[in-house]
Amino acid sequence: MRRGHDHAASLPRDLDTLLRRARRRDVLRLLGAASLFPLLGCGPGAEALGSTGTDGGSASSSGTDGGTAGGSCASVPAETAGPYPGDGSNGPNALALSGIVRSDIRASLGGSSAVAAGVPLTIALTLVDPASSCAPVVGAAVYLWHCDALGRYSLYSSGVTGESWLRGVQATDASGQVRFTTIFPGCYSGRWPHAHFEIYPSLAAATSSANKRVTSQLAFPQASCAEVYATSGYTGSATNLVAVSLATDNVFSDGATLETPTVTGSVNGGYEAVLTVAAAGIR
Repeated sequence: MRRGHDHAASLPRDLDTLLRRARRRDVLRLLGAASLFPLLGCGPGAEALGSTGTDGGSASSSGTDGGTAGGSCASVPAETAGPYPGDGSNGPNALALSGIVRSDIRASLGGSSAVAAGVPLTIALTLVDPASSCAPVVGAAVYLWHCDALGRYSLYSSGVTGESWLRGVQATDASGQVRFTTIFPGCYSGRWPHAHFEIYPSLAAATSSANKRVTSQLAFPQASCAEVYATSGYTGSATNLVAVSLATDNVFSDGATLETPTVTGSVNGGYEAVLTVAAAGIR
């Protein structure tokens, strides 16, 4: 006859086995947790959690730009300089004017004391190199120009050929950034509201279009344009805006995602347009 199970005799043995298994699981858990410490303390993840950019934001670039500091970024499309560049390639050369290196581009240079009127706008561009993990490009020169509130280009358009306002050059700082104080450009017939810029390897090279490395344009968001053009001083801009679109514009019709800055602000307080521009081969 088979003997029954002796529960009293096996209880101490079962408890001892359970305790040994529990201790083994605890040790394994501790070892597994310890193996994570180097990842949390030394890896880039922990450092990135607390990192901020020079503008107080995250290390990733801001704006509608597709660029990421320390990562990958798409180069800004090359665009035409248009018929009014003022870089010596088509008539006047504003780059040769004394005082053209400046941050506030609202006033004319030379013998004129005229200042372009319009809603205040700051344009902040950050240059990064897509061939160097989107690192900032330091010491490059950016030449920026655009039309006035009535759609006229200084040096070229009737009535303002003697003016040189809304044109200026700056060198990128340690963060790869330039900031221009200007006015919101108007919208003239047939073109989406925009600004032009050229990139040169240095200030010393920013004297002639022959030295430029990149030419492109900025496409301003429709909502901000509509707000500005509802104010006095922008005669004709509201009508011209509704007659054109990004899809029909002869420059931006193939896509303007990498050329559209993030625009914030108001008519009363002024606007700021921010864009990260990835450009290879500047040096």
